[in-house]
Amino acid sequence: MDQGPKHGPIEGLITKDEETGMYGANDLPKGQMKGDILFNLDSETWGKFVIGSAGGIDVTCTRKYNEVKTASGDTAVRITLKGLKGGHSGLEIHEGRANANKLMARLLQLAIVDHKARLVSWHGGNMRNAIPFKAETVVVVPEDNLKGLKKLVKTMKAQFESEFKFIEDTVDLTIKAIDRPKMKMALDDQTTILRALYACHDGVVRFIPAYPNVVETSSNLAIIDIEDGKASVKILARSAREDMKDYIVKMLMTCFHLADFKVETGGDYIGWDPNPDSEALHMLLDLYKQLFNEEGIVQVDHAGLECSIILGKYPHMDVVSFGPTLRSPHTTIERAYIPAAEPFWRLLVKALEEAPVKK
Repeated sequence: MDQGPKHGPIEGLITKDEETGMYGANDLPKGQMKGDILFNLDSETWGKFVIGSAGGIDVTCTRKYNEVKTASGDTAVRITLKGLKGGHSGLEIHEGRANANKLMARLLQLAIVDHKARLVSWHGGNMRNAIPFKAETVVVVPEDNLKGLKKLVKTMKAQFESEFKFIEDTVDLTIKAIDRPKMKMALDDQTTILRALYACHDGVVRFIPAYPNVVETSSNLAIIDIEDGKASVKILARSAREDMKDYIVKMLMTCFHLADFKVETGGDYIGWDPNPDSEALHMLLDLYKQLFNEEGIVQVDHAGLECSIILGKYPHMDVVSFGPTLRSPHTTIERAYIPAAEPFWRLLVKALEEAPVKK
């Protein structure tokens, strides 16, 4: 294929598993790519050009617990919280959206204290990098306390709707009687585990001082699976600074170590340091202005991008990320803004035609 006189060969890189731990980029060998300029096509707002992003790390907390038999006077119910927006735990963490696991922890704490509820199971969230929009628990209570528990659920539904009135469109919180299971969590284990989940940090820790509208450090209490004597909690921590990433990880580890959890980390990737003097960036901004008569926006994202890992292996590269508009990726309401696809393609083709050989 004739590439014209301005640049050398064009390479294409497709990685896998970036939504579950950056495994594809982590396994990219050094020395395989020959290019000097990288256009990363993984940003979600058309017209914005990303030159930096947060690093991230997976925090996994596991613990076994004892179970005891349910009593003949116990009544079992399933409490379901759903209908929340969820969203991307990097791009939308600053919007204050409800985390289904955190709301469920608040409800269960009251159910335990006021109505002697005992936990049987808990399943909430489905991906580390998505704010959980659904959580479901099974609990048992003494039959005489069922009426009070139903009232609590109704009260908390109204409270959550009030708290998130201008953020969440729907807070669907229901309680339904089910057959009584054979086993429930032992009381001492329940107290310890629920305290850790209640105390676990979720959301923004702080914003970048130099970019006060961009989140620097956050954590997402993403997935909880508790059943049959095993508890598993999966969290994604992010930060644009390695020292702050270390801080939030140690905060989470301390919280769960106090509750006798085993805590492991994995999928660690560093942040992408912004380069406002990027030649590729200024070329893209010029082309964007020529093609669409608008000024492009330069930004740093709190989402994790493969660019940081690729730059660790190819530090000479000049990297910019851009793409067509997507909203709420990794959720059930993920969607693409179709009118952004055609201008994105035009800019990409023009940029490939104009990209110089980097000296």
